[in-house]
Amino acid sequence: MLKKGDKKLINAWAFYDWANSVYSLVISTAVFPIYYAGLTASENFANADGKIAFLGMLWKPTSLYNYALAFSFLVVAFLSPMFSGIADYAGSKKKFLKRFCLLGSISVMCLFFFTGKETLWVAIVFSILASIGFWGSIVFYNAYLPEVAHPEQQDNASAKGFMLGYSGSILLLILCLVLIETEVFGFYDKQFGSQLSFVLVGLWWLGFAQITYAKLPADLKSDLPKDNYFKKGILEFKKVAKELFGYHSLKIFLISFFLLSIGVQTIILMAGIFGTILGLPTLNLIGTILLVQFVGILGAFLFSRLSNKIGNIKTLKITIAIWGLVCVIGFNLTKETPNIDLYFYVLGGLIGLVMGAIQSLARSTYSKLLPKTEDTASYFSFFDVTEKIALVIGMVTFGLLNSIFTIQSSVLSLAVFFLAAFVVLSFIKKTKNVS
Repeated sequence: MLKKGDKKLINAWAFYDWANSVYSLVISTAVFPIYYAGLTASENFANADGKIAFLGMLWKPTSLYNYALAFSFLVVAFLSPMFSGIADYAGSKKKFLKRFCLLGSISVMCLFFFTGKETLWVAIVFSILASIGFWGSIVFYNAYLPEVAHPEQQDNASAKGFMLGYSGSILLLILCLVLIETEVFGFYDKQFGSQLSFVLVGLWWLGFAQITYAKLPADLKSDLPKDNYFKKGILEFKKVAKELFGYHSLKIFLISFFLLSIGVQTIILMAGIFGTILGLPTLNLIGTILLVQFVGILGAFLFSRLSNKIGNIKTLKITIAIWGLVCVIGFNLTKETPNIDLYFYVLGGLIGLVMGAIQSLARSTYSKLLPKTEDTASYFSFFDVTEKIALVIGMVTFGLLNSIFTIQSSVLSLAVFFLAAFVVLSFIKKTKNVS
């Protein structure tokens, strides 16, 4: 068994980012949102007002997608505290990591069957289940960070995960583009190529996750008896909740993380649809998303090194300020903007610079602020629940403003959350690990 701090163990842990980040890129950001937006906008799908029918109601396609994802985040926010408490009590983080990964990867592959109006339910149901699988697995994956790396290693270990994630997702996205846009594999059908991409994402995610499973510490304790399995999980979570709210810096950080997550995750999830509404061709959108990933590798590396020099809090503030700038630029972009492609590339470059950086730093900063504990899954479930509730608020806010006003107004509203996150972060007290 590999010891804490061993490079092989850290690399194996970080490799789960390589496995799961293809979901974030291909399904959450690039191919599926564009595929969904294009299919639901077709004449035989939407009515004259551009709305689609689902569950006996008419919806704007973008808003329906927003609400579906928001629902998935609510489910994760409800389940993860209970499951993380069980995982800590029963010593079974790896078991839960595997189960959520399996749910997510299979659900992604099922998106293959979304082909038109009659199968809209497939898109909505399996988007929800894939999201639950992805975000549920992330809770237990993140919880391993303080177990595999010492505090002084955690910034770089977290950044390594995101760098691997960007690298792997770029490779698979390029393969997906070949499937969708060329005849290299003997056919040229954009819709079928997109469908095959969803299958590839599921196989990639599930397959490469096995490398991480092989090296992570084994589950140490036996399962709980069925009659008290959930009760013990809830009691464990309550115990950790009481402890957590006794730590001033952890409370303040979670509030700031909540506010910045509303902006960051909503922008990541809605970037592809935003570009589609601006009238950018699919190839330009994919090109911008690839640019985001390439710059993201550099950004995660640079900001992890910067945090080593000036501290996590100051570095996080710099990334938050850049995210606010992204919102202002996005608000000013319309279909009529001259050289809209160029502006969108600039926007993508800025997002890439700080996307991996802020997520990586947030994860490692929280890990550094944790007290010495074996209840890492329960502590990280608070981190995850904070993010999921933020996502729900972000997606619902975005969807409502888009329904009432414009998508540009939705983008600008996110700047308010970044400003608030910046201010709250200033109240964190300096500690030995975080400054």
